[in-house]
This record gives sequence, structure tokens and C-alpha cells, in this order.
Amino acid sequence: MKIATKNINIQNEVFTLTNQRALFWKKEKALILSDLHIGKTAHFRKNGIALSDQVFENDLQRLSVLIEYFKPEKFLVVGDLLHAGDNSGVDKFCEWKNQFPNLEFHLIEGNHDRISKKLEAKLCLNFRDEFLEIDEFIFVHDFQKKNEKFQITGHIHPGFVINSSVKNIKLPCFVVSENQLLLPAFSEFTGLDTKNLPKKGRFYVFTDAEIYEI
Repeated sequence: MKIATKNINIQNEVFTLTNQRALFWKKEKALILSDLHIGKTAHFRKNGIALSDQVFENDLQRLSVLIEYFKPEKFLVVGDLLHAGDNSGVDKFCEWKNQFPNLEFHLIEGNHDRISKKLEAKLCLNFRDEFLEIDEFIFVHDFQKKNEKFQITGHIHPGFVINSSVKNIKLPCFVVSENQLLLPAFSEFTGLDTKNLPKKGRFYVFTDAEIYEI
């Protein structure tokens, strides 16, 4: 697995985009991502669709490599940590997370995050709320039109279509507009939305090897 990075400047702060579907904010020592959808494959199996856990295991492996690479002090999830409540995928995530006892775990709740008090304790969250404000930024799962602060969001699972004479290729991306940074879905087991994206945005499209500004 190769980690490609690209620094961008927002509100006089430097953020590091990666081709591994995550963002690093050096000043806050925070690894930031969205839409892990933990337990999605387990949920499908429970409903009679035979899916391997390999995709989820790959997601956790990418997280481990990013943590080793950036050495963050905070792990910030901008919504949809979970997919369908508590299941065997959550157990596997908690077991993985125990490797990093000193990493603060912050969750901005998304529409899939139905978390009981019991499950909150199991996840060992340091912070849980519908939004988080740090300096001039607000972290919230879905964009709020009436909020004037610069928003770092998820939810959309943004994608960009590259047209070619052979076939069209759809790739995940970050999107930056005047008042929003839209994160890609961290989980690879998600679809990509190429339509409901911020207007007049800069697209940072990535492959396994590189990040391209479009």
C-alpha cells in the first residue's frame, strides 16, 4: 500500500489529503475520515447475502498504516462510523482499536450511527456529538446550508468520472469549495455519488498511487 499526499491550504491552515481516503491536520495531530460503515458486510450476511469480511479487514489495515505514518493523537470520524448498529463487525473494530489505547476517539454522529449507551461504552469514545467546532472549522456529517463556518463533512461518498475512449472510470475524491471540504467515504464498500456535489468545487481525485487536482 502506497500513501500519496497533497497539502492544501484552507483558512490559513494546512491539511494533508491522502489517496487512502483520509485527511491529516498536523496542527491538531488529527487523522480525519468519514463513512467507515463498520459492520456493513456483517449486516448483509445477517440478511442472507454472503459477503466476505476481507473488504472491512482491508479498511482496518489501511487505518493501521495511516496511524503508523502520521502518528496522530486524535482519530476523528465525521459520521457513519457504523452501518447497522452493533454486530460482529463492531467487535472486530473494537479489537483492532485496542492496539491504540492512547489515541483519542472523536465521533461526529451520522445518520447510520444509532448508538446506545452500552454501545458507546463498548466503542470507548472520548467525544460524541452531532458536530464538533475547532477554531474556524465545524465538523458535521452532512452540510448545513445556514451555517456560516467552514464545514468539513462526509455523507455524500463523492466520486468523479474520468471519460476515455475505452470506458468511463469513476474514482473517489475530495471536493473543496468556498465553505466546505467534502471527504470521501473511507470504506471501499460504498458507492460513489458523482452528482450531488458542492458547486464550483475543486476536485482532488486519487488512485492507488497518486492524487490529481481537477
